[in-house]
Amino acid sequence: MSKVPLTLTVNGRSVERLVEPRLLLVHFLREELGLTGTHIGCETSHCGACTVDLDGVSVKSCTVLAVQAQGKEVRTIEGIAAPDGTLHVLQEKFREHHGLQCGWCTPGMIVRAWRLLQENPNPSEAEVRFEIAGNLCRCTGYQNIVDAILAAAAELRAAKKLEAAA
Repeated sequence: MSKVPLTLTVNGRSVERLVEPRLLLVHFLREELGLTGTHIGCETSHCGACTVDLDGVSVKSCTVLAVQAQGKEVRTIEGIAAPDGTLHVLQEKFREHHGLQCGWCTPGMIVRAWRLLQENPNPSEAEVRFEIAGNLCRCTGYQNIVDAILAAAAELRAAKKLEAAA
């Protein structure tokens, strides 16, 4: 099969590759770019372990062809932390609130939560639960994940207030 050119931005970095038209975005990220934080779970869009942010929308990258990301911006779990490796407040709160156990769902869960907080910086517990419903966790029972997201939201809002006051 002949390859096609693909140009996109991944975690703020421009990327150009030749890819097979049927290559899934999750495989492109993991195999072509070495971004293995995006996990492959069910490969049927049920679990959400492969969730990435594609042009401002949470998508399950196991159901998106890499060529569908042509000209778009992708953010993976590797792009949530600061460039110097400093963890994002969501990542810190997942750690502090024990929002992970085996870690399989964590990258997709954090990327989804990141998008949620971009869209709704003050979500209720019910809104958080609704918004992460497409990401399955087999370990924690979700309460610690929800607590972590709510704590991150509160910290981000407090930081924004401090910035505004300065």
